[in-house]
Amino acid sequence: MKKLISGVLACSMLLALSGCKKDEEETTTTATETTIEATESTSEATSEATESTEATSEDTAAETVALMSYAEYAAAAVDSPVTIEAFVQAKQSWWENKATVYLQDEDGAYFCYDMACSEEDYAKLVEGQKIKVSGFKSEWSGEIEITDASFEIIDGNWVAEPVDVTELLGTDELVNKQNQKVAFKGMKVEASKDAAGNDVAFLYKWDGSGEEGDDLYFNVSFGDKTYSFTVESYLCDKSTDVYKAVQGLKIGDTIDMEGFLYWYEGVNPHITSVTVK
Repeated sequence: MKKLISGVLACSMLLALSGCKKDEEETTTTATETTIEATESTSEATSEATESTEATSEDTAAETVALMSYAEYAAAAVDSPVTIEAFVQAKQSWWENKATVYLQDEDGAYFCYDMACSEEDYAKLVEGQKIKVSGFKSEWSGEIEITDASFEIIDGNWVAEPVDVTELLGTDELVNKQNQKVAFKGMKVEASKDAAGNDVAFLYKWDGSGEEGDDLYFNVSFGDKTYSFTVESYLCDKSTDVYKAVQGLKIGDTIDMEGFLYWYEGVNPHITSVTVK
C-alpha cells in the first residue's frame, strides 16, 4: 500500500513539475513574441520616420541651396538643386497651377518648365519682372531647364536686348546662348514638304499633320546650311503678328527674326518676330 501511495505521489509531483515547466515555457514564449512584435513595430516606425525625413529633405533641397550666379548654374550637374534670380522675358503657358517661362539675367538665360504658380501670380509675371526661383536643373533632348520649381517675386526690372547669333549658326558656341533672347538676320526661307509632298513655306506641326492654331515649323538657311525654326503656339498663338507673318511667308523670302534660343535635338529657336526684307 505504501509503495502504491508513494508511486501515486511521485506521479503527481512529476505532473505538477511538468505543468510548471509548460507554464514557464508558454510564459517565456509569449514574452519573446511580445518583444519581437515590439521590436518589429519600433523598426517599422523608425523606417517610416527615416523615409519621411528623406522625402522632406528631397522636397526642401531646392529651397535651401544657396543663390547661384549663372556660371555656377551652368556648371551644376543635371538633377542637382539650383536657386537663381533672373528677369521674366516671356511667358509660354499656364495650366493646373503650373507656369512655363523664359528668364534671363545679364550673364545668361533660363527656361523654367511647369513651375508652381497660381493664376493670380502668373498675371504678375510681366516682362522684366525679377523673380527668385528654386528647383532642379534638368535636361530634355538637349534643352537645359529648371523643373519642379517654386518662385517668389522680388524687386527689380530688366528686359534683355536680342543678341545677334546669326554667325554662330552651325558652330559649337551657339549652345552657350541657349534660352537667350536672340536675333537672326538675312536668312532665306527654304521649302518644306507637306503631307502630300508639295513644297510649302511652312507646316502646321513638324510633319504637316496639324491645322491652324498648332505650332508652325519653317525652314530657313544661312550660307549652305538649313535649319528648322518654330513658332510655338503656346508662346505665340494664331492671333499674334508673328504667327500671321509666318503664314504669309513665301519660299525664297529673306527675313530677319527674333526669338528664344530653345534647343531640341539641336538648335530649334522659338520665334517671336518675323520681318520680311
